[in-house]
Amino acid sequence: MIYLFYFVVGFTGTICCDRSGIRTDVCIMKGDVRTNSASSSIFLYKNTNGFINYVSSMVEEKELQHEKIRPYTRKWETSVMDTIDELDLVVKKENETANHHCDVVHDVPAVFFSTGGYTGNVYHEFNDGILPLYITSQHLKKKVVFVILEYHNWWIMKYGDILSRLSDYPPIDFSGDKRTHCFPEAIVGLRIHDELTVDPSLMRGNKNAIDFRNVLDQAYWPRIRGLIQDEEREAREKLSLSPSSDPSFKNVKEVQGDQSKKPKLVILSRNGSRAITNENSLVKMAEDIGFQVQVVRPDRTSELAKIYRALNSSDVMVGVHGAAMTHFLFMKPGSVFIQVIPLGTDWAAETYYGEPARKLGLKYIGYTILPRESSLYDQYDKNDPVLRDPSSVNEKGWQYTKTIYLDGQNVRLNLRRFQKRLVRAYDYSINRISQNCHHQSQ
Repeated sequence: MIYLFYFVVGFTGTICCDRSGIRTDVCIMKGDVRTNSASSSIFLYKNTNGFINYVSSMVEEKELQHEKIRPYTRKWETSVMDTIDELDLVVKKENETANHHCDVVHDVPAVFFSTGGYTGNVYHEFNDGILPLYITSQHLKKKVVFVILEYHNWWIMKYGDILSRLSDYPPIDFSGDKRTHCFPEAIVGLRIHDELTVDPSLMRGNKNAIDFRNVLDQAYWPRIRGLIQDEEREAREKLSLSPSSDPSFKNVKEVQGDQSKKPKLVILSRNGSRAITNENSLVKMAEDIGFQVQVVRPDRTSELAKIYRALNSSDVMVGVHGAAMTHFLFMKPGSVFIQVIPLGTDWAAETYYGEPARKLGLKYIGYTILPRESSLYDQYDKNDPVLRDPSSVNEKGWQYTKTIYLDGQNVRLNLRRFQKRLVRAYDYSINRISQNCHHQSQ
């Protein structure tokens, strides 16, 4: 009878939930939608005339439909989902609305989602939050209000530039804002496709990962232009203060001109585990090959616009497998991404970063280290499975992988071996720069 109910009355006035995915649930409510943060509920009020009265008599008197949902994109992971606030989605009779008023009336849909869970890790912030938010809302063309569960001010500050490219309206703190917000439609939960990507076959207008990256471009360039203007002003001030007769002073534009001719390589540096312990030697080798080298050390407080600027202008990025590799999203399609893969991380490196990088149009090079390049080589017997057969260790469970290979391992690159990858990346970049210059001159 419930299926007949949906069929007869149509979509408006009902809750339609898609629970078929392993990663996420998404429910849609259309009609008179009202929030009630005190009860962690979203109500949908509807008319109960005619056929509906017959149907409502078969269910609870005051509720025509009741769904529960935790709006976070790691549905299969019970341990983290248990920490996500649950929402009650309830369809009620319209004649019960006499005592319910709207404090704020919106004429655009709402998207409800949580910034709880693994928020605080940049991979999860993009994979479980920002990318699904784009996937779910981009077809609304910024005419949407984001309603956030487990609202964090720091998250809003960090991702505000992106949010402003996805919505024309300020986000709402669901639990902190006690007012009743009324919407014509609500999407509760976020859609997600795969690791750090957008599947065009599932998107309206066949949007893809490059379209998402274009949103990042729009989000960060106003801030980047401000940074460039500040640097140019500082350079002019230094120039005006420097005696023109000083032979040790070199014109700033001349220096910039020299550097611009070289392919730019960015090294994403790590502190703590999975650090490259001979990083200084790596920098020198890359410079000797012909790269202009910039070392970037992102952390939780790093301004994303500055990281975006560094990687957007780069030809090659080098980094050791870890959450910071998420920043490959900031690179221009056609650039080179070299991921250093420590022992025991082959599958994760390929699944979470290698394959998504290719989908973005990057030239991906995976560099799997040898046991001698791992700090574990000095801690274990040479025949220990930790060195000889990492897959057998990983099969014991996530905690073994995390403790041994993620938290307990650093990398000392075999520079002669790694040099081959850098030379290949350099030659590729030089050819690409030459081709771009040729096209621009035509």
